Amino acid sequence: MKPIGKRRWAIAEGYIPGSSNGPAPAMTSHETACILNAGDDEANVVITIFFSDRAPAGPYRFAVPPRCTRHIRFNNLDDPEPIPTDADYASVIESDVPIVVQHTRLDSRQAELALLSTMAYGSD
Repeated sequence: MKPIGKRRWAIAEGYIPGSSNGPAPAMTSHETACILNAGDDEANVVITIFFSDRAPAGPYRFAVPPRCTRHIRFNNLDDPEPIPTDADYASVIESDVPIVVQHTRLDSRQAELALLSTMAYGSD
């Protein structure tokens, strides 16, 4: 299959709520980068996190196999450091092959939870 997508993506909006309602891990408040690699080659992906009041965090590195998807919870990123909760951030996602990135957030601070999903901004 011919690859689709871009090699660089930005998610300008990021925020991991510090509290949750409901059973973990399914109902834990979180942010996720949903990554599609529709091509025939493995995608080597790097995420850098930007903050308003400090130096960037990262790089966070992982692979997405060919013709597969991978959902990366920002809450689970911990090497080189965890992403802080209750703090605004943005992210840049780079890949050595074209990928597609969608951003989702589950905010379960209240029993009436909110789910947000949007496409990231793709650029080459």
